[in-house]
Amino acid sequence: MNALEALHTRVSVPRVGAEPPDDEVLRNIFEAALRAPDHGLLRPWRFLIVQGEDRRTLGELFAQAVHGDDPSVSDGELNKARKKPFRAPVIVIAIARISYHPKVPEVEQIVSTGAAVQNMMVAAHAQGVGAMWRTGAMAYHSVVGGGLGLASNEKIVGFLYLGRIEGRVKKVPRLDVDEFFHRWP
Repeated sequence: MNALEALHTRVSVPRVGAEPPDDEVLRNIFEAALRAPDHGLLRPWRFLIVQGEDRRTLGELFAQAVHGDDPSVSDGELNKARKKPFRAPVIVIAIARISYHPKVPEVEQIVSTGAAVQNMMVAAHAQGVGAMWRTGAMAYHSVVGGGLGLASNEKIVGFLYLGRIEGRVKKVPRLDVDEFFHRWP
């Protein structure tokens, strides 16, 4: 698949199978992240790869966060939190590392990390791998951040779920470029 086709046809894939992509495919996906725009060459990102039984540990961390917010939470809700990491065989946790720079504000460093995630999603799609970028309460929860070892200058930008495409992929209508792009003035 060429680059334009990958960019024009990429969609999020919420259902992926249990088999992880092979190491070469994953390496291609990870390498794509490192080509994200990066003002000042700060490399304002780092990534944690969670797979196999480590997903159980992440699920327990999610459950701990949910329980901390509401000690009376039901067992069903705790189990739901525990199961979230099992929606895909590989999860990449994208973390923005914010550092002071007089010409590169925090927002640019977070956006750079987001661009790295987008690059991974396109690289996954180009190789036939399903990808879903998720955030939700766990991405912003201090218990999760602490459990993952985030420093005070780090923020989770998202959880990228990766796996073999399972089920139908929804068709997303093509948007009209002229609705969103206008000449100025």
